[in-house]
Amino acid sequence: MDDGHFMDEALMLAREALADGEVPVGCVITRGDEIVGRGRNRREKDKSALAHAEIEAINEACRALGGWRLWECTLYVTLEPCPMCAGAIVNARIPRVVYGAADRKCGAVDSVCSLFSMAFNHHPQVESGVRGEECGQLLTTFFQNLRVELRTRPKWRRDGKS
Repeated sequence: MDDGHFMDEALMLAREALADGEVPVGCVITRGDEIVGRGRNRREKDKSALAHAEIEAINEACRALGGWRLWECTLYVTLEPCPMCAGAIVNARIPRVVYGAADRKCGAVDSVCSLFSMAFNHHPQVESGVRGEECGQLLTTFFQNLRVELRTRPKWRRDGKS
C-alpha cells in the first residue's frame, strides 16, 4: 500500500473529528501494511490540550504493539505536527512521518521550526504534502465556518446583558 492510501485513512478520521465539532485532524500509524494506531482531535470533547490526533494514535499503537518504541512504524497525519506531537514522535522513535497540510502557525516539522533537525537522539524522515490540498481545504473550510459561527454567537458581557 502507498502513502496516499494511509493518508486517506487519516482523512477519514479528520472528517470524523469535523463531524464532532473538532478541528479536523486525523492520524494513523502503520507497521508495514497494517494500521496499528488511529487518532483524531478530541480537544473540545475531552476538554484536554493533550487530545491531539497524533497523541491518540501513538497511545493506541503502543498498546497494540506492547511497547513504547515504535521504531518499525510510519505516522500519517493530515496536518503538520505541533511541538508537543513532534516531541512525542521523537520520544516514540517513529522513523518516518508523512503529513498533508503545512501548519504555518504551529508546525514544528518544517513551518515554524524543525524539531526533527535539532540535536535530539532521533531524527525521523519526513514526507510532506501528501494529499496536502485536500487536507488543507478541510481545515480552511472548518475555520471559515467557525468564524461565521463566532460572529453570530451572542457576546458575553460582564454586566450579564447580551
